[in-house]
Amino acid sequence: MCTAATYKTKDFYFGRTLDYECNYGEEVTITPRNYPFAFRHMGEMKSHYAIIGMAHVAENYPLYYDAINEKGLGMAGLNFVGNADYKEVIDGKDNITQFEFIPYILGKCASEFIPWILSQCSSVTEAKEKLGRMNLVGTTFNEYFPAAQLHWLIADKESAITVECMEDGLHVYDNPVGVMTNNPPFPTQMFLLNNYMGLSPRQPQNQFSDKLPLNTYSRGMGALGLPGDLSSASRFAKVAFTKMHASSGESENESVSQFFHILGSVDQQRGCCEVAEGKYEITLYTSCCNADKGIYYYTTYENHQITAVDMHRENLDGSELVHYPLIQGEQIRWVN
Repeated sequence: MCTAATYKTKDFYFGRTLDYECNYGEEVTITPRNYPFAFRHMGEMKSHYAIIGMAHVAENYPLYYDAINEKGLGMAGLNFVGNADYKEVIDGKDNITQFEFIPYILGKCASEFIPWILSQCSSVTEAKEKLGRMNLVGTTFNEYFPAAQLHWLIADKESAITVECMEDGLHVYDNPVGVMTNNPPFPTQMFLLNNYMGLSPRQPQNQFSDKLPLNTYSRGMGALGLPGDLSSASRFAKVAFTKMHASSGESENESVSQFFHILGSVDQQRGCCEVAEGKYEITLYTSCCNADKGIYYYTTYENHQITAVDMHRENLDGSELVHYPLIQGEQIRWVN
């Protein structure tokens, strides 16, 4: 159901996969500094940081799935069904609706939380301060978009946090791996990494028994035992291991390429994950944001060519949304 990750070379990169059985017309969307955000319980914000990310634009409002702002802070919302729980409005709190925090595929992936954080915060430290005053409420965007059950990854070049609003309150966890998937809750995901502490990128050695002549029988047996199924716990372990052992040069092309390879380790192919009769969850898109430069890169299931949108090539002092439809259809480079 989706995986988000961070990566750092010379610059800081932030992105995610969005795994679902169909898309809803999402576009790369730039919200300039003077676009007026009208928050349901917090009034209007006329001036703020510029934002770029993947969004469904509904009623001229950007319902972001994932995004970065011009200060280098990134945020993504991922499915958290069965554990997410939103509250009633509380006087004296910053009452933010889940769609103001960030939506999820029209009731599965988006919310107002992303604009609220990215419009005002330049770092994870500032985001934590906002979260300390925030009450995440279940107000819906409209009758067609129900409250999405989500949790969130927020990160800058220095640190990352996971935010989970559950029945017992709002939890903010330091995220030392800079990775997030779906259920179970984040502390359990981190605990389950204990099962893989023996993994190594090197060729394995016989630790089973000195009484048995066990030998490596092939090259390329590093990471033996790393899970390969599509469950969220397995994807968490796989991307955490892949990301923490990833090695690339510091150029933009090398860094972006490596980031797509990191998330490509959990790419979902049509036919492998059936969610209903004849319907299969696939990786609809994969994003990679250079949070330092404000560039949003993406690929789609039908188009593996990397496409880029640079927020700084637009008028960031404007007041109108700028959005680019996704380029679909495989782009094949012929050489003869």
